[in-house]
Parts: sequence; C-alpha cells; structure tokens
Amino acid sequence: MKNFHLDRRQLSVPYLIYLVLFVVMPLLVVLYYGFTDDDGNISFTNFIVFFTNSKTMGTLVYSLAIAVIVTVICLLLAYPVAYILAKGKYARKHSFLMIFVLPMWINFTLRITALKEILTMLEGNLAYHPFLNTVICMVYDFLPFMIMPLFNALTKLDSSIIEAGYDLGATFPQVLKSIILPLTVPGIISGITMVFLPAMTNYVVLDMVYNSTYIMGSLIGSYFSSYDWNNGSIISAILLMFIGFFAIFTERILNRGEKEEQRI
Repeated sequence: MKNFHLDRRQLSVPYLIYLVLFVVMPLLVVLYYGFTDDDGNISFTNFIVFFTNSKTMGTLVYSLAIAVIVTVICLLLAYPVAYILAKGKYARKHSFLMIFVLPMWINFTLRITALKEILTMLEGNLAYHPFLNTVICMVYDFLPFMIMPLFNALTKLDSSIIEAGYDLGATFPQVLKSIILPLTVPGIISGITMVFLPAMTNYVVLDMVYNSTYIMGSLIGSYFSSYDWNNGSIISAILLMFIGFFAIFTERILNRGEKEEQRI
C-alpha cells in the first residue's frame, strides 16, 4: 500500500474554494450591480454620477478629512510610544505593549459606549462637537493598530546604527530624521494602511456619537437600505479601486525601503 501524501497544491484546495466562494464571487456581484442599470444592461452611469453628484463627492471629502486627521494623530501619538517601548531599557517591553493592546480585546461597542459616556460628562451634549468626538473615538479605537507595526519595525532596527550616528556627532533630531524614520518606513506604511482605510468607512462611530454627517460606509449602507444596489455597489467598487491603488503605492515604498536598508 502506497503512503498517503498531500503536496502543497492539494493542501491549498480548501483555501482556494473558500476564496472563490466568499471573496471572488461577492466581488463579481458588486461589480455586476455597479456597472449595470436597473434593467441589467451594462452602463457606466453610476460611475459617472458618483463623481458628478455633490452629495457623494461631499461625503468622499468628509471621509477623507476624517481619515487623514485620525491617521495623523494616531501616527503622532503612536510613534513616540512605540519608540520608547522598543528602544527603552525595559525588561518586559512586550508586557508594556500588551497594556496598549488590551483594549482591543474588549467589545468595540462597549469601548465606544464607555468613551461616549466620558465625553458626555465633559461636554454635556455630544451634538455640539460631532466632528471632534468622531475623531477622538476613532483615534481611541485605531491607536493600537498604529502602535503594533511601528513597534515591530523599531524592534528590528539595529541599535548599533543609531549609536553610530551619535558617535559621528549627530543630534537626536538628526538621527531621527536621517536614520530612524527612513528605516521604519515599512512600519509607518503598515500602520497608515491599517488606520486610514477603516477610518474612511467606519460609520458606526458616527452613529454612536450622534454625528449626522455621512461618510463612505454610511452612504453605502443608506443605498443598500433603500434597495439601491447599483449606487451602493459602485461606491464599494470605487473604494476597492482606491484600496488597490493604495496597496500598489505602499508596496513600491516598502520595496524601496528594503533596498535602502540592504545598502546600509
């Protein structure tokens, strides 16, 4: 009797089946509804309307504004924390890292509800500062996603390179600008990717802090709620295009960073 043996191709079959059923086919359905009209005929009207409708473009600009602000604040807060945890003289730096990651283990709704109660006590009425409250809640929610990749990138950074910069007479700002930041670009890009894209579509936070303005996620939800599959699908397809372009752009930056790291 021959020995039973599974090669890599056979082991990948379940994953391929799952990929086709739950990733490829839903995407094809979205693309079908996005580029067809109510009668099922191929049409680019939905695509054109998205970029000519003031409502959708205003929602896109508002979503981008929230995503950019949240990402920048998370980066400014996370980088010093990650640097201290990675390069500080801590015997159990990973234990300190867990302190920042632990909130992720708590249910999302509970976390935002607790923060909403704190903001209510401070402001009295959350309707007075909807944009500010949205940014605060999103930063609170996405900050660990920025800290983790930065911590990993800084942990892998060779400390001897930093010490060499100081030995050559460079100050900390110069070392940060010329050595640390360029070598941690992959971690920065990963953190931005994990924060920016979800922040554009996370409309649950807006609903919970009484922000009546739409972002891309809530606009898609409103179209699907009214059974307008075509407009909802085309927005999803456009966001998918944005994600694709962003992935290609970040991949090029990461490859460039790896080449610079190899030269050093």
